[in-house]
Amino acid sequence: MFILLSIFYYFYFSIIGIYIIFLPKVLSMVGYGASEIGIVFASAAFVRFILPFLFMSGLQLNAHVFKGSLLITILSAFSFFFSLESFYALLVSNVLLGLGMSLMLPFVEVISLHTIGKERYGKVRLFGSIGFIVVALVLVKFLSSAYIAVDFLSALSLITGFIAYKVLLLAPNTTYTRTENTKNDINMIQDYKLWLGLILVQMSFGSFYNFFTIYETDHGISLDMTVYLWVFGVLIEIMMFFFQGRLLRSNLLNLLCFTAFATLVRWFLLFAFPEHLGILFFSQALHALSFALFHTAAISYLFHIYKDKSLAQQLFSGITYGFGGFIGALVAGYVYEYYPTYLFLTSSIMALGAFWLFMSMRQQNVQLLNRS
Repeated sequence: MFILLSIFYYFYFSIIGIYIIFLPKVLSMVGYGASEIGIVFASAAFVRFILPFLFMSGLQLNAHVFKGSLLITILSAFSFFFSLESFYALLVSNVLLGLGMSLMLPFVEVISLHTIGKERYGKVRLFGSIGFIVVALVLVKFLSSAYIAVDFLSALSLITGFIAYKVLLLAPNTTYTRTENTKNDINMIQDYKLWLGLILVQMSFGSFYNFFTIYETDHGISLDMTVYLWVFGVLIEIMMFFFQGRLLRSNLLNLLCFTAFATLVRWFLLFAFPEHLGILFFSQALHALSFALFHTAAISYLFHIYKDKSLAQQLFSGITYGFGGFIGALVAGYVYEYYPTYLFLTSSIMALGAFWLFMSMRQQNVQLLNRS
């Protein structure tokens, strides 16, 4: 299962690499404005936000829904061939792609945490980072037209769907089936500081995921060098995924505080020094903390404090990456269109809010852990 999950993460995050490194630039090449690009990316994130509430209302992420998500992902990826130059058709394609991939990942994440455990999770997840790097280095050499990116997107979606289906066939039912006697013990109002902090961190990534390539090329950094910056950040991320097991045995809330602080520093550096290559590479090195360690610490913390572990992971994906990504993409689009200089300053302010919330939670941490 370890090898199969590694292959899944490799191809799944190669799709993410195309989506966040190249698709914004592709849409800019086709002629879309910054606010339109922000809306397009926000639409997929909004789908991720809606999904958890459907699960809380009774929908179950079971094997049948998972199979449907694979089909939706593949078909929506191919639909970009027909919708790329039509804004509303593009919105539909993007929403469907977001739907399929948002259903796919939390299902596999639960299987990973059950079968491998949090200490080994990073070692299987690092293959996703490798896939991200490989597709970045390869596609940048072939991106002679916008539709080359769509070719890659479609082919990789087809492969990912096949591998994900194999994961389903080999996973024991107990790893992903929600038992009837599992009570929903997740109270986001009571735990608002935790969930708002997670949302703010992901909101702060709206500028990076959707506009980093455009931002740096607009400041005179070549597309090739911008891709190298992406790749460097992911290489450091891989190292963190490989060695983070020991860190995860420490206080997970302290890790959330530390990584949120690293995130606000990272965005402020991009705001203050957008053309300084040395500082840009340093800021990308912080990706190991602001993404890799933060992501694993967050899902591990939720896995630990809540009994309904499957729903907790679905909510993490939907509320943080969904709602946070939705608002972050919208804000980034309009900020970059009207106040482009302050794009990453707004991100650093969001991360500062998350840091403050996590710090204020430290006294409540014992109460949360006792509930689990």
